[in-house]
Amino acid sequence: MRVGRTHRLPMIMADAGAQDGGERLAKRLWRSVFRRPLLPSDDRERIWVGVNTFVLHFRPIRLPKKALTYTHTFGLGGSSLILVLLLVGTGVLLMFAYEPAPGDAYASIVALQQDVLFGKFVRSVHHWSANFLIVVVLLHLLRTYLTGAYFQARQFNWIIGLALLACVLASNFTGYLLPWDQLSYWAITVSTGMLEYTPIFGGWLEELVLGGPEIGQATLINFYTLHTTLIPVTIFVLMAFHFWRVRKAGGVVVPRSPNEEPANRPEKVLAFPNLFLREFVAALVLIAFVLLFSALFTASLGEVANPGMSPNPAKPPWYFVGFQELLLHFDPTVAVLVLPLAGVISTVAIPYLDYEHDTSGVPLASGAGRRFALVAAPVTVVVTALLVVMDEYWIDVASWLWWLPNIVSNGLVPVSILLVGLWYTDRWLHRRLCATKVERVQTLFIITVVAFATLTVIGIWFRGPGMALTW
Repeated sequence: MRVGRTHRLPMIMADAGAQDGGERLAKRLWRSVFRRPLLPSDDRERIWVGVNTFVLHFRPIRLPKKALTYTHTFGLGGSSLILVLLLVGTGVLLMFAYEPAPGDAYASIVALQQDVLFGKFVRSVHHWSANFLIVVVLLHLLRTYLTGAYFQARQFNWIIGLALLACVLASNFTGYLLPWDQLSYWAITVSTGMLEYTPIFGGWLEELVLGGPEIGQATLINFYTLHTTLIPVTIFVLMAFHFWRVRKAGGVVVPRSPNEEPANRPEKVLAFPNLFLREFVAALVLIAFVLLFSALFTASLGEVANPGMSPNPAKPPWYFVGFQELLLHFDPTVAVLVLPLAGVISTVAIPYLDYEHDTSGVPLASGAGRRFALVAAPVTVVVTALLVVMDEYWIDVASWLWWLPNIVSNGLVPVSILLVGLWYTDRWLHRRLCATKVERVQTLFIITVVAFATLTVIGIWFRGPGMALTW
């Protein structure tokens, strides 16, 4: 018996050595990926996690404690990233079933929804994530502006944010045509038709976007390629640059009261786990909301596109309906070129104006700015709605000034009247209410945004057959 045990001992030791070697190998492999514990026990290890983790490296190691307040940012920047990731994930799945050809595109969507397991659900998640992304990015832009997060080091980041908004709109627009149903076909037809009103280059621009004289195979291929390759890559590059600029600026702007001076050394906490846990929970809530909403409200799919039968009314995607509404009230060149171009230039110039005070972190610039905004927003809604109704049933500047070209009578004249109204508002705020430049620019910005939003709402819900006003 002793001899048998003696012979088995080397085998047992060899097995134990092999097991220990396997454990050491597994441990080395683990350490090569995760050099420190995943659950840090002290601040030093938490700092290490923030510095050496790729995703967390976009965030500062420490950030002001006040910046963690949810109602300061509402997590809109992080929500935009989550929605983009949902779009990429569901978009990749949809690419396995989609056929980018006019004769097959609609049939592939029908087959996806009827024959593929969870196909309709995946398409609904993609559809609603795209629409929610536009809303979230617009709200993020408004939040950034209304908290003064565009001064000094954050000036150029405002421009990057505007470029991201343009890419999001372009992504939604190019993806809108892909189902190839009546709604999408005629929405793109109406939208691209607006380009025709651009002086000199209108026809060339329309043909460039469509890939030919009309919507067809070339249009679908161009839109599909842009939607699945160039635009997503551009969005990710700009997002990374945007996040990096936020970090270099010291994180999001620190909230403060109107009478409070910016703190030289605000109280700071570690971004991991304080910021990370908040963002993680917010991401889970947003994903759950999108999934539940998509399960309850599936993405619509109309009849197959029929180029010979236009729906009545034919409208562009909802985020461009405001421009269609402008076409009903102004000369086409003014509606699709002059006014949008003026809006873009003014929005780009906002951070670079010469302001008297740095109001970064102060909601609505000041107590007076808040009062101006609370009055300007509802008044703008009422005035815009009244002007639309009056223009529909009573005002007819073109017939009143029949001897003038339409671009003058129905373009330059009404635009001049509106500009005089804005100029008088600015003078009144400055001289009568002693408003600062920040407060005046903010009020004019709110008036412009609310007016366009009101036009969009009217175009979506109050325009019926023949684009006539309807209740």
